[in-house]
Order: sequence, then structure tokens, then C-alpha cells
Amino acid sequence: MSETYDVVVIGGGPAGENAGDRAVKAGLRVALVEKELVGGECSYWGCMPSKALLRPGEALAALRRVPGARAAITGGIDVDKALARRDSLSAGLDDSGQVEWVESAGMDLVRGHGRLAGERTVEVTAEDGSVRTLIAEKGVIIGVGTGAAIPPIEGLRDIRTWTNRDVTQAKEVPARLVVLGGGVIGVEMAQAMRWLGSEEVTIVEMADRLVPREEAFAGEELREALEEMGITVMTGVRMVRAERSADDAPVTATLEDGTTVTGDEILVAVGRRPLTDDLGLDTVGLEPGRYVEVDDFLRATGVEGGWLYAVGDANGRALLTHQGKYQARIAGDHIGGRDVGRGAWADHTAVPRVVFTDPQIAAVGMTEAEARERWDNVDTVRYDMGHTAGAATTGQGISGTSQLVIDADRRVIVGATFVGPHVGEMLHAATIAIVGEVPLDRLWHAVPAYPTMSEIWLRFLEAHGM
Repeated sequence: MSETYDVVVIGGGPAGENAGDRAVKAGLRVALVEKELVGGECSYWGCMPSKALLRPGEALAALRRVPGARAAITGGIDVDKALARRDSLSAGLDDSGQVEWVESAGMDLVRGHGRLAGERTVEVTAEDGSVRTLIAEKGVIIGVGTGAAIPPIEGLRDIRTWTNRDVTQAKEVPARLVVLGGGVIGVEMAQAMRWLGSEEVTIVEMADRLVPREEAFAGEELREALEEMGITVMTGVRMVRAERSADDAPVTATLEDGTTVTGDEILVAVGRRPLTDDLGLDTVGLEPGRYVEVDDFLRATGVEGGWLYAVGDANGRALLTHQGKYQARIAGDHIGGRDVGRGAWADHTAVPRVVFTDPQIAAVGMTEAEARERWDNVDTVRYDMGHTAGAATTGQGISGTSQLVIDADRRVIVGATFVGPHVGEMLHAATIAIVGEVPLDRLWHAVPAYPTMSEIWLRFLEAHGM
């Protein structure tokens, strides 16, 4: 026996939920298939718990910058309460609230592991081994996300390690932590654990700088801040071996030059892999274990008929929750017959991203190097956030290089990077300027309030010669 829906969504994370919701609002009957917790990685093992772990240290750092307020700090972080707050923001790994929302939105929740079984067909295997067959008359939307990638380093897969799931749900703070990878997860959790009480934290990154996908100056300024708080940062080095003498023994990481680093835990944060290896992609002519390539309407390009979609991390376009939700809204609307214009074109031009360390790194659009690969006439303008009146009123010692990347022929911004405390809240202005292709001559008339750190927009334009 089979059950028929208009749309079947495989994966109940933020992207899957949003795609299903939009399809329901278009008048379609939707089944949402999820084998783990409804709400996905971001809710329980990513965005929410990681930011909860960072927030206590960030708040204390902000207070220490304010004369008069810093004297009120008489103790350190209450770790138990910090972890309790983390548990609260990740709902204690209880998805009942998310389930209630899914049902109230008009979707049918199907628990189990969903796999494609040919065109427009999904088989769902429940924990008890029973199988339900779902037929999708209009289409299937894949939103299964990604998992932590474990590199082929000798011994690493044979010992107990931490991934993002382990570190964000840790019950105790390790005295010594080794972090393999200097990307977003690595630097955020290194700083969080140091703030929460880890005595030794070491980051090992094979690239020549931290957060290597962002501007070089951003990674260097973050490195200075981390080292100032006692974190050891090793860049341009490779780990070649990891070992423990017993499961509960310390881990020893050996680098290619023979140097060893010892920790009580090792966090592996070198990247992500698509969770498509057991999804039945081979039944529709796609390769298991790979990202599902899609067009700007989120339709799988390798499948005829336009019935298969992939949203969020599963398509590899931009591994960020907000971008996955953006894609999901477009996919849900498209499968529901609504006009979505050019589709998800912002994936190519205006992806906002924030590293929630102190200082934060907030960026959108292209880096300078990416822009110069595309255009011949590119300008950049930099300014120190600390030289704004808003920074002076916010606290002492605030600084951070920020930069605009400008297509000089069109006189529009194509990229922006901000470094400094809380700059993530400033990012949307840059996103709007890039998406709207606002000419600099017009942007000159968008007057920032005084005294705020957003006054940096005026300083940017003045430095550019306006």
C-alpha cells in the first residue's frame, strides 16, 4: 500500500520545514520525513547551542571594555548555568515544540529514514523496521543537510573524537582541548571552551590563516584576539596522526614536523559532508554521497522531469541555515506554482555569513580576490571600526578592520567585511546595498545616525572620495 501526497520533503531541518510550509501555503498536501529530531542540526547541535556557549564570555568581554562597568565583574562564568542556558536554547534535545509547529502548519510528519525508490517515490523505514511508501505527485524535496567530515588522518577514525555535536552538547568543559580546523566551528568553539574554563586550547589549521574563506585581514585580527586570551593558534601545519592509549586517556596529535599536541578531547572541525549516501539517489541516476546539483529554482539538474528538488546544505551551494531557508522558500513556492522570478540568484552574489567570535567577523558577497577574478576594475576601501564615535561610546579598545569591495565601473558594492564586536548586527545594511545594487552616489544620501558604529558607512564613502 502507498500513500499519495503532492509533495514529500525528506529532512525536517530548517530548510525542509520551510520548503514544506511554503508548499502547504500554496495549497499542496505535504509529508515531512525526519529520522532524527525535527528542527535539524542548527536547532540542537549547531547555531543555537553554539551561540549559547559563546554568549557568557562575549558579554563579559563587552563589560570589560566599559570603564565603571568592568569594576562590577567580581567573578567568572557560572559554567553550570551557562550549560543550562545552552540546554534551554536547544530545547533539551526535545523536538516536541517543533513537531507541534509542523503539525500546526498543515504538514504530516512521518518518522523514519526516507529514501528515494524511483521517480516521485519515497520509502520511509521506521525504527521498528516497518516501511511506508509515499508517492509525490508534484515532487520530492531533499533537505537532509550535512554531517561532520572526518579526514583520513592516521588513527583519527579509530579513537574517540568530538564533532560539532559533541562539543555543543558537552556536559563538562575539558581542561585541554585540541581543535583540528580553523574554520567557523573551530574558532567559535575554541573561544567558547576557553571562556568556559579550558586551561589549554590549541587550534591546528593546515591553511596559512584562520577562516581562510574570508579576507586575510579578518583571519589575522581574529588570531591576535584568540592568542591574547591564551589560545594557541598553529596555521600552515598538517596533523598526520592521532592516538589514545585508552578510550579515556588523553589524545596525542602529531604534526607533520614531528611536533605533538596533547589534549583531553579533540574537536574535528575540518568541514562538512552531504548526508546523501543512503538516500536512494542511485535509483534516479544520481551519485550517492555527493551534493545534489541544482539550478536556481532548486531542481536537481541531473534528473529529468523537474520533480526532484534539493534545498539547504544538501545541494552544497551555501552551507548556512539562513541561505537554506531562503532556498526552501523559493523551492516551496516554485513547486506550488508561484512566480519566483529568477529563483535563488542571491546564492551567487549576496550570501551573508557571520563568525560569532569576539571580535566577530561579518561578511557578505565577494572577497576582494573573488571580485578581481570576475571584474577588471575593482576598488576597495578600508576603515577601522574603532575610529567611529559609536565605538568610542561602546567601550575602550574597540577596533577592527572593515572593507568594502566595489565594482568601479558600475559604482556598486559587491562585497563587504566587518571585524569588531557585534558587527553581525551591521551586516544586513551591506546585504541590502549589494542585493539592491545601490549606486554609491545614492548611498551617500543614506545618513547614518550619530553616534553609532554604523557611521562607518559615511567614513567608507569619504575614504572613497565622496
